[in-house]
Amino acid sequence: MRAFLVFISLSSVLYTACSGNDIAQVNKVAVAQSWPVETGKDVTINYTDSGLTKALVTAPLLERYASEEKNHTEMRKGINVKFLDKQGNVESFLTSQYAIRYDKEKRMIARNKVVVMNTDGDTLRTEELLWNEATQRISTQKQVTITTKTEMMWGDGLESDVAFKNPKIYKLRGTISLKN
Repeated sequence: MRAFLVFISLSSVLYTACSGNDIAQVNKVAVAQSWPVETGKDVTINYTDSGLTKALVTAPLLERYASEEKNHTEMRKGINVKFLDKQGNVESFLTSQYAIRYDKEKRMIARNKVVVMNTDGDTLRTEELLWNEATQRISTQKQVTITTKTEMMWGDGLESDVAFKNPKIYKLRGTISLKN
């Protein structure tokens, strides 16, 4: 009889402990702990439009997430991008220490020590840059520094084509001539 009472007591404790886990709560925890559906190392991505290669992106680590809550690709160890013209020639480069691509929106955000350089040697430095793949434009609301052969400019916010040929600084803060 005593063994029976111990069994009943343990059963009720286990039932109470298990019945406290609401399935919706368990699902919330599982979603919050989502894992990538794909992971790749030393990956090269070829972005094309109408059969033409627009950009080549390389990343030491790529993690793609695909669920109702998340649908993006993260490159936590940085990226290197070569933007190409219609003939397949490199027209500019982009590097950053982190990037995230929102797949449905076809836009990528590069963060942390972002550098863009065109074939003329003009260089942009900022901490965050948005690349809109549909319009082939880059932009930021963050502080920017642009260095050309003849001048250095500082400001807040920028928009340009991906070739970085016609940058527009939204709020110019200063310019220094580099001519001798």
